[in-house]
Amino acid sequence: MDLRGNQITLGELWDDPRSRTVFQKRIPMLAKHPVKGAARTVTLEQLCDFMSSWVPGMMINGVMQDLKRL
Repeated sequence: MDLRGNQITLGELWDDPRSRTVFQKRIPMLAKHPVKGAARTVTLEQLCDFMSSWVPGMMINGVMQDLKRL
């Protein structure tokens, strides 16, 4: 999947069933988070920066690797 230098938005990722599955599998709490709808314009880069304070780096790296393989 072309992540466009990590500037792809969460809305675009959630609209694609393949990438949505990655998030549901790797970070299920994100897929169920109440602000999910409001975060549609957040870029993948912004999400990684934000998540780095509360999600282990290995989890973030796993998500990124899975998305790049799509």
